[in-house]
Amino acid sequence: MKGVYCLIINVKKDINLRVGSLGKIEFKKGSYIYVGSAQNSIEKRVERHFKQKKRKYWHIDYLLADKNVKLQKYLYKKAGKKEECKLACSLLSSLEEPVNGFGCSDCNCKSHLFKIKKLDINNLNMKEPK
Repeated sequence: MKGVYCLIINVKKDINLRVGSLGKIEFKKGSYIYVGSAQNSIEKRVERHFKQKKRKYWHIDYLLADKNVKLQKYLYKKAGKKEECKLACSLLSSLEEPVNGFGCSDCNCKSHLFKIKKLDINNLNMKEPK
């Protein structure tokens, strides 16, 4: 299935990471949401995100590789690539705290990763896997 997905991530303590070409980024302890898309297979893309050992290709790979970071769950929906940026923009407008430049090197968004205070899954209009 092709579509967009959100990863719900827990950063267990404040960390500083080098994230590819973005350089060093400080991640404060707390919950984050990452918006991505997979236009071939969401299942395979998300499965890759849950793997510990993998080549670091996307910004999110650098974050998920840290021992103080836990990928908790994901949400998804069938949608075209444009929906990824729409969703990221809606999170930005809901006053979530963006990690500037993260995950959006192929678009004009401010970010595709946000530190969140409280997540209301219903507002995302997405499904949890069974």
